[in-house]
Amino acid sequence: MSRFLIFVYGTASYLAFFATFLYAIGFIGNFGVPKAMDTAPSLDWGTALLIDLGLLALFAIQHSVMARPAFKRILTRLVPQAAERSTYVLASSLALMLLFWQWQPLGGIVWSVESAPGQILLYTGYAAGWLLVFITTFVINHFDLFGLSQVFAYRSGKAAPEPEFRTPAFYRVVRHPLYLGFLLALWVKPTMSYGRLLFTAVLTLYILVAIRFEERDLIGLFGHRYRDYQRRVSMIVPWFPRRGT
Repeated sequence: MSRFLIFVYGTASYLAFFATFLYAIGFIGNFGVPKAMDTAPSLDWGTALLIDLGLLALFAIQHSVMARPAFKRILTRLVPQAAERSTYVLASSLALMLLFWQWQPLGGIVWSVESAPGQILLYTGYAAGWLLVFITTFVINHFDLFGLSQVFAYRSGKAAPEPEFRTPAFYRVVRHPLYLGFLLALWVKPTMSYGRLLFTAVLTLYILVAIRFEERDLIGLFGHRYRDYQRRVSMIVPWFPRRGT
């Protein structure tokens, strides 16, 4: 029964992620959701700014701290190893749900592209960013990334597969195509409000910092193979000149 419950927990965590992912596309894109990023402001500018910064900080702290090996060792004293990834996925989804629910629009426009060709081009870039994110998860094993492989193996009484170093498809061009997709989705949009600029700037800074921690962990896991990969492949921008960082 405990194996079955862990499987149900992992499946529920995955479904929570998928719902959050779909909502994020509408929230950031300002379409198809009850409350989007640029709905009408309801609070004064200063209060809204403080709330938004707090929500972004909460997500960044949760996402970073729970990804560190030291935290994972503590967490697996409380939950089975097979449920560790699902717990991370569920916590990240809940943090994003809270952000979407409590986000306070700031109003105002930083820039706006009015021409039809420009809007089509930028909306295409926005869609391409999300598509890159989604495809990349399958390139690196979608179900392992979001915890389903681990709970399924646990349910079947099998050992979860060990991490292996691979550089398929997009990973031959950039080391972090997943983050590249997110950056496209964040920045490529015809209209940039003050709230969107805050959201985009903070998450861009978070991504750049998170990459440093993530790559340190990967070096610890794969050693010289990952260092050689750093020297050969650029971090975010395809074919950008690099010096091994």
